[in-house]
Amino acid sequence: MKLIKLANKFRAEEDGAVTVDWVVLTAAIVGLGIAVLTSVSGGTTSLADKISSNLSAMTIMTH
Repeated sequence: MKLIKLANKFRAEEDGAVTVDWVVLTAAIVGLGIAVLTSVSGGTTSLADKISSNLSAMTIMTH
């Protein structure tokens, strides 16, 4: 009888479900961030190299 009551109480609790939702949501956000970082990193490296070469080619005028 105690086991049935314990099983019913466990089934009725919803506190853990909210935690699972937040874990899944956080994992999705982290995964999306990694995907964006991976897709953008090549372009930013190329742009940084172009900016660096342009800045290196510039001269500073002194009086």
